[in-house]
Amino acid sequence: MAPKPAAATPLGWRCFQLGMVLLASSAFLAGLALLLALILGSRGRRPFLADRVNVVLLAAAVLMVLGCFRAASNDLAWLGMGNWLPFFWGFWGFQVYLGSPAARRRVALAVVAGTVPVILTGLGQIWWGWSGPFQWLGGLIIWHIKAGGNPPERLAGLFDYANIAGAWMVLAWPLTLAALMESGLGWRRRGVVLVIAAGLVAAVFLTDSRNAWGALLLAVPVVAGPGSWLWLLPVLLVVLAVIGLSTLPWVPAAPQELARQVVPEAIWGRLIDLDHGGQRPLAITRLAQWQVALGLIAERPWLGWGAAAFSIIYPMRTGFWHGHPHNLPIDLAMSHGVPVAVLVVGLVLWLLIRAGWLGMAGGTLFDRAWWAAVLVLVALHATDIPLYDSRVNVAGWVLLAGLRCYRRPAPPADA
Repeated sequence: MAPKPAAATPLGWRCFQLGMVLLASSAFLAGLALLLALILGSRGRRPFLADRVNVVLLAAAVLMVLGCFRAASNDLAWLGMGNWLPFFWGFWGFQVYLGSPAARRRVALAVVAGTVPVILTGLGQIWWGWSGPFQWLGGLIIWHIKAGGNPPERLAGLFDYANIAGAWMVLAWPLTLAALMESGLGWRRRGVVLVIAAGLVAAVFLTDSRNAWGALLLAVPVVAGPGSWLWLLPVLLVVLAVIGLSTLPWVPAAPQELARQVVPEAIWGRLIDLDHGGQRPLAITRLAQWQVALGLIAERPWLGWGAAAFSIIYPMRTGFWHGHPHNLPIDLAMSHGVPVAVLVVGLVLWLLIRAGWLGMAGGTLFDRAWWAAVLVLVALHATDIPLYDSRVNVAGWVLLAGLRCYRRPAPPADA
């Protein structure tokens, strides 16, 4: 067991680990544990603004609040602050539990353990027709599981939608892969991790999420490390080339048909939108959503339209409903203004690049996996916004807090 971080209280450390194990299964119970850990982790610390990174978050928070006073989405704008402001505090307060490689490894394993119910319920709903809701502790834990998936025939498990389930599992995938590759495991433990990893890959495939499929491949070379690139990168390039031949519209018929005999139809059919006859209606595509959102940004560039405004305005302009524009920088700029988007997105990218530059991306096995998990989440938010699920949001800010801790002095212990 990893030793308690020096600056953490014993109760806070236990609550933090428990919260990360429970996070996917019960946002309520995990939230209680993590809130207590956050309160305890914030005591006896240097002031919030002692870290210049937090100054950036404070500036973004002030601009977000100012934008709420003129938001087109009215009360929804204030409710939308719940997706951001508490997590700015969490980013700072959780760092006390993530200051050492041993602590980050322990938290990574907690995430892996907490992903097992997602895999089991997802496979259960697809293969065995499990249907909820299942309730425990008087309704404190409720699993809303739809037989056959949500949407139909797409695995969602404990999450409301298949893409969100895919996002959770691919952020856990690098950490699972690290657990599988760790040296010194007995055959029984390695066998257990192998079963979890195989179940996770199967579950991600069944989500039918193209983003999640790509993220599975993206994480592998980072976690495997530079020593494997001589053989691994050519293999991945061959796989991607064959998939490309099976899906790209300008590929001649003969090689495309040959490639489609190798690539499962479930993959190439999904990639070419076979269900839509190979072409989606323009108004429901990402490009149309981005175009409308960029126009809205040009109309209100400084403080934006308010959280959730896209879900109100987009149907008025296109006749189709979408909850968000499926791109986090665009959504931030449209909802809260360009300055907020630059501050928040710039900070996330800086944290990722800084940690990679300092050696995290090529460091120890679990440090590489941690960095890869953040890379995966950043990539996912280019074409979707899974952070609007609170569980993914919490996990993302915990991962970012771990990046900030890399090669920094540990927070001081309580006096």
